[in-house]
Amino acid sequence: MQRKILFVGLLCAASFALGAFFQEDQKAPNPLTEEMVAGAEKLLGLEFSDAERDSMLEGLKEQLDNYQNLRQVGLDNGVPPAMQFNPVPAGAKLPAARKPFKMTPPGKVEAPQNPEELAFYSVAQLGTLLKSRKITSEQLTRLYLERLKTYGPQLECVITLTEDLALRQARKADAEIAAGKYRGPLHGIPYGAKDLLAVKGYPTTWGAMPYKGQFIDEDAAVIKRLEAAGAVLAAKLTLGALAWGEVWYGGMTRNPWNLEQGSSGSSAGSAAATSAGLVAFAIGSETWGSIVSPSTRCGVSGLRPTYGRVSRKGAMALSWSMDKIGPICRTVEDCAIVFNAIYGPDGEDQTLYDAPFNYDSGMDIRKLKIGYLKSAFEQERENKANDDAALEVLKSLGVELIPIELPDLPVTDMAIILSAEAAAAFDDLTRSNRDDLLVRQIKNAWPNVFRHSRFIPAVEYLNANRYRWLLVQAMDELMGKVDVYVAPSFGTNLLLTNLTGHPCVVAPNGFDEKGAPTSISFTGKLFGEAEALAVAKKYQDATGFHLQHPKLFSQ
Repeated sequence: MQRKILFVGLLCAASFALGAFFQEDQKAPNPLTEEMVAGAEKLLGLEFSDAERDSMLEGLKEQLDNYQNLRQVGLDNGVPPAMQFNPVPAGAKLPAARKPFKMTPPGKVEAPQNPEELAFYSVAQLGTLLKSRKITSEQLTRLYLERLKTYGPQLECVITLTEDLALRQARKADAEIAAGKYRGPLHGIPYGAKDLLAVKGYPTTWGAMPYKGQFIDEDAAVIKRLEAAGAVLAAKLTLGALAWGEVWYGGMTRNPWNLEQGSSGSSAGSAAATSAGLVAFAIGSETWGSIVSPSTRCGVSGLRPTYGRVSRKGAMALSWSMDKIGPICRTVEDCAIVFNAIYGPDGEDQTLYDAPFNYDSGMDIRKLKIGYLKSAFEQERENKANDDAALEVLKSLGVELIPIELPDLPVTDMAIILSAEAAAAFDDLTRSNRDDLLVRQIKNAWPNVFRHSRFIPAVEYLNANRYRWLLVQAMDELMGKVDVYVAPSFGTNLLLTNLTGHPCVVAPNGFDEKGAPTSISFTGKLFGEAEALAVAKKYQDATGFHLQHPKLFSQ
């Protein structure tokens, strides 16, 4: 009992919204003591006098009452805070000129004698075959559905097959294409969606046991955009529970290149299914590496768009100021094609910006200012040889690389922003003790992080965001020197650019000594996805690593 009272006192003194473990009559004595406050001070790195502690007790009790009263209302995960992160630096203006989307002309594409080979065709190639009616969407959809059924259990990458929906959408696509109503390069293309996106009539589990039977009566904005483009939803794919790692309530999603290894996360199923040819492309999301990391592990290409580019309506919230939704594909240009269909304001997500996406696959990248993180490339690390080789490829393409360095600010310490927002997003899960249902119960997993994040004071959370503002301004100064920069896929740059909201394209850049895929990343200006994709595409075309597929699934 003593520990329970002390626990409550610590939390109250810290002024956090953590559930009180008792009901207190308003006329009863204040249950908080100076000793409780003194204990809490040690957790917060503060020190008050006895008189100051005594003066705080009444106000702390009032704050606890405030928490309890607010909790009576209840909050759904989809309710955002009435404060928004703005990635646009002070004085900066959004790009305004709009130009036509220009993908590489597909040329002549023929259907293979062995239909199974279609599983690894790019979106652009499949779109050409569908438009010319050399294959049908229903044929292609049935091919992918069979592969999902055959290999999905082995990879543990599928949560829900949306077979009935997929076949309806495929037949509709075939009828429209036959009637000359072609919607564009995604028309009739089967894809998979990370299961944090709501799809009406199907469960949306967030990969977590407490939500296994959850149905959300709406389609996420991204799902609606893809349906409007004529794409065919074949499956809802795994994610690490509540968007961390590759472990979900049904197992661990596997890496198609090495079934003894997880596919990384949290967009685990999206990357694994795309890599293994179970879908033509997939939708993932990233808060801190959840597109970059699984794309690297599984040897596919991914785009993490600028913060505020793609609507998160109908998507699970983890960190309102950091969550981003983007495509995971077999090629960089496929990422551009999918992004072109899903970006832009939707009238519901208030964090979105109306900026153009002027992708041109023929862009002369020699006219761009392209930088590289000099000290990051010089450091000894795994896969250094592949990263260094990537720079040489860019030089061979006529690029003059500009050495740059990241702003010198305490980036890693700003990660408390994500932790605090995640704890708030799953406040009810923690207070109800349903977090005990999550599969991973180790120290470095959400249940424990949600709990200790309750001890982040509001003052420290806000101050971290003030340092984040400084980081945004510093990155604006840096990006004034370059249009795109190249970086190793992991390290400080990954968190930094997720905090500032900059877009990133990740592409395969070889294999390590064990035959595992590696990657390189291209960071663009805010809303500069077009330039980052163009540079990454030129690099990809010059190397061809994306043309290699895991043997177990491509034989």
